Amino acid sequence: MIFQRALRRELISTAGAVFTTLFTIIVTVMLIKILGQAAGGQIASQDVVALIGFQSLNYMPVLLILTGYVSVLLVVTRSYQDSEMVVWFASGQSLVRWVRPVLEFGLPIIVLTAILSFVATPWANSQSAQYRERFEKREDISRVSPGKFQESAAANRIFFVEGVSGDSTKVKNVFVNTQQDGKNSIVVAKEGNLEIDKNGDKFLILSKGRRYDVLSGKNEFRQMEFERYGVLVASNSQAENGDRSAQALPTADLLKDRNGFNLGELLWRLSLPLMALCLMLLAIPLSFVNPRVGRSASLLIALLLYVSYSNVTSIFQAAVVQGRLSFLLAWWPMHLIVLIVVGLLFMWRLNVNSRWHPLVMWSAIKHARLLKVKNSNRNSTKKSAAA
Repeated sequence: MIFQRALRRELISTAGAVFTTLFTIIVTVMLIKILGQAAGGQIASQDVVALIGFQSLNYMPVLLILTGYVSVLLVVTRSYQDSEMVVWFASGQSLVRWVRPVLEFGLPIIVLTAILSFVATPWANSQSAQYRERFEKREDISRVSPGKFQESAAANRIFFVEGVSGDSTKVKNVFVNTQQDGKNSIVVAKEGNLEIDKNGDKFLILSKGRRYDVLSGKNEFRQMEFERYGVLVASNSQAENGDRSAQALPTADLLKDRNGFNLGELLWRLSLPLMALCLMLLAIPLSFVNPRVGRSASLLIALLLYVSYSNVTSIFQAAVVQGRLSFLLAWWPMHLIVLIVVGLLFMWRLNVNSRWHPLVMWSAIKHARLLKVKNSNRNSTKKSAAA
């Protein structure tokens, strides 16, 4: 119990440091990227904080997996380097006894990863897409800068205004060029303002102007004057539906509509908590290092194994999306292979620590020979001194 409490305390403190480091790196990268998008006019500046939060939730399952994996790896590696494992094995304890405290430490990480993967991440992706779509579908009048030609969100209309009022709802000296259904329309008006009808549609109401219509492919030209004319700038039917891709769909919707994309996304969500479990178990036998040698090699191997594991999971996901594998045949092989590797590594480490293992026997024989040589040298020295 003393060992388990100390190990659990060390794992939690190491996990806190690892998570803080990884989260800081991810947030910094996202902040630079999202601020660049805001500066380029791709997203609204007031949505930057919200989008960073949504992207953080999106990356959180992977961060938790890496936190658990690296924490177990660092703690067990330190035990080898500080020769604590020598005392552990000399006391008759097995490496398998590390599994229980590691699982007790990793169970909250696995559960939280599953909740984030199945619930929080799809919601965050949907909300992020809604924010971006709302910015793209904002009313065209709010996109207009006085004295500049500006294209509409649908890329079928060009605006030019000479002046805009402080609340951006009234404009003066308006020019609107619209191309739709093979017809080119040009509207010129002295002023206009933004209004919303009972259906929620937004119109730019122009006053005291003219409209010119030109039909493509026909020698027809039409001119009319008006006192009041409405231009649709945002339809209520274009509501913020958000991203309806598989990544933004709730898990229940993925189960209802079992097409290739949805099954591939379901495989990825199911794989994340399983990866967290398998990697923490893999870190126990993988953490062996020689106390006289650095641990860089073992950490590099552990990193390569994680990258390979993640890439193989992505390959199986792509196979399900493309219809080359069924979901039932694709979700489990990579995890089973990792568990088999974990079992083989445990068997190898247990045999190495056994007193009958050839390496241990060879080391004992070598040590006995060295002691015999030292004793013979000591005896010869005593005889020389006596003579």
